[in-house]
Amino acid sequence: MFSESHSQLNVCGKPPLNTKIVGGEVASAGSWPWQASLQGSGSHVCGGSLINNQWVLTAAHCCAIEDISTSTLTVVLGLQSLEVPNPNQVSRKVSKIIIHSGYNSKTYYNDICLLKLSSPVKFTKYIQPVCLAAPGSTFYNGTEAWVTGWGKSRYGVFIPLSEDLMEVQVPIVGNRQCNCNYGVGVITDNMICAGVGGKSSCQGDSGGPLQSKQGGRWIQEGIVSFAIGCAETQFPTVYTRVSRYRSWINKQITSNQPGFKTFKSTGMDGDLSVTCPGLPQGH
Repeated sequence: MFSESHSQLNVCGKPPLNTKIVGGEVASAGSWPWQASLQGSGSHVCGGSLINNQWVLTAAHCCAIEDISTSTLTVVLGLQSLEVPNPNQVSRKVSKIIIHSGYNSKTYYNDICLLKLSSPVKFTKYIQPVCLAAPGSTFYNGTEAWVTGWGKSRYGVFIPLSEDLMEVQVPIVGNRQCNCNYGVGVITDNMICAGVGGKSSCQGDSGGPLQSKQGGRWIQEGIVSFAIGCAETQFPTVYTRVSRYRSWINKQITSNQPGFKTFKSTGMDGDLSVTCPGLPQGH
């Protein structure tokens, strides 16, 4: 049933304009062609990612905002700057908002949501779908990942959103380590953590993608979910673990299903040796 021969696999995760080797600050135009801006009443609310020509993946907490509905939400693709329009961007209204039925706003369990665009978009150099991490993917402690978005550059009430799409390279933090940081039990198998002190996502990045490259393709392993502060040394950002939601996604998207790819880490998983009070033994 779940072969890797989906039509989206021919195109997903291969941005023609991304030649990324080392980290920058402002992302060059077209680097992350699946990055979406979710806008309510003309203002950026959250990020998201294009996963086929008519569906965008984001966080449930972005879809559960009081004023967000199919009548108020617009998705903008091909966007570089929130301030300066460009000829590559495309806007769509949303015809359907599907929040995971198991979403819990207090614990951030199942923080995942799908948006159906009012009509399909045409793929261009600036608008492309990302591949999604398939079940069985492994992201060991220290795996290189990138998070992208227009969120605040630092934590604080009066800090404005970033005008340009920003990118930051962050290492994956293993779930055992992340549980020790946050308190055992907070981080479930349906979550994945990433980030080190001084580098992380922040307010406004919610719903956007955490992605890693393997075999020439970018694969999205996480959706920005929650954190304590931003770029706190002790607290990595917590993301929804995309590979755990393949069957849920495929249940909602019945035709032209997204491309899922298995990401495999090499070597040993250093997270297995992590221990702290209350944490069960590694397995």
